[in-house]
Amino acid sequence: MTELRIGVIGSGGRGRLARHAHQPGAGARIVACCDRSAATLEQNRAWYGDGIFTTDDHRALLAQPLDAVFVCTPDYLHEEHALAALGAVRAVYLEKPMAITIAGCDRILRAAADAGARLYLGHNMRHMAFVRQMKHLIDHGAIGTVKAAWCRHFVGHGGDYYFKDWHADRRLTTGLLLQKAVHDIDVLHWLCGGYTRRVNALGGLTLYDQIADRHAPDERGDPAASLAHWPPLSQRGMNPRIDVEDLSMMQMQLDHGVFASYQQCHYTPDYWRNYTIIGTEGRMENIGNVAAGTVIKVWTTRRQEFGDADHSYPIEVDSGAHGGADARIVAEFLRFARDGGAVSTSPIAARHAVAAGCLATESLRDGGTPREVPPIDPAVLAYFAQP
Repeated sequence: MTELRIGVIGSGGRGRLARHAHQPGAGARIVACCDRSAATLEQNRAWYGDGIFTTDDHRALLAQPLDAVFVCTPDYLHEEHALAALGAVRAVYLEKPMAITIAGCDRILRAAADAGARLYLGHNMRHMAFVRQMKHLIDHGAIGTVKAAWCRHFVGHGGDYYFKDWHADRRLTTGLLLQKAVHDIDVLHWLCGGYTRRVNALGGLTLYDQIADRHAPDERGDPAASLAHWPPLSQRGMNPRIDVEDLSMMQMQLDHGVFASYQQCHYTPDYWRNYTIIGTEGRMENIGNVAAGTVIKVWTTRRQEFGDADHSYPIEVDSGAHGGADARIVAEFLRFARDGGAVSTSPIAARHAVAAGCLATESLRDGGTPREVPPIDPAVLAYFAQP
């Protein structure tokens, strides 16, 4: 078997998931890494061998003989790096969100179609065991035809992860209804079997703007999470610029008539997300995500008051990052890069998730006025519809 030669743009941070792709002698090898941090590149050489190519310039990396590239840079660089990679290699793994604008997504889709490239989106929640079980049950009629869905997202470490570095700056993220919510919007679309057609939202910056302790503009914020950072107003070292919302609520009408909603709060004491899906014959929800004890509950008989579910499906949680989802999504990408074929994620779905998040953010900042999602170029749709 010829080994895939793989490069990583943004080889620190989220780029660490590419370690799952380093399989010397088994079909894939990381041979090049790009990052602005010299310490990260030193760590990359420890992981992948002193002989790998390292650089702080993505163009130099893409000049190497590569078969596939991971793009795992911060969100505001996704479009630039994806466009460059799609013109240079056969297969590209692009971390979510695809881009921070709808137009950026459409440019990426067009570039992939024009180049005949294999574009894979890093929506790893589609590989989480609890999400896959919910999708399986829905597809097999456990609650009849889906009519409504909502997600409550309790972002307990929000102050750590999203308000101490570039995430807090809307110029670099659009907003957390895109950056953070895009995972959940994609999952809601997948579980419901449709894409958002019309959206509106409300919300605001309701807490973290009250914290005066900020790090200097030339310092790098420390997003390390700690349970000791409680209550939320006790946080310190916040980003000098904070102009994204810490509380938001959006409503979606999907293209096949399903209605969905999403709520996000960045200062809850707990950190998980709860999906509720309602169909013509029952209701389903998850209790837990990737922790031990996670279970999917399904109610299918009528009752006067709350009672335990008619059916419960315990979820076996795998070890590894994101409940084993990172290892599974990388394995699927490697197979896709080598052989093509059907995959669990979708560039078209990823664009629709970004569109919903971007337009919800516009709506929120415009008093909740509704927005319509623009269509995708039919020629691009045709390209990605190919087997």
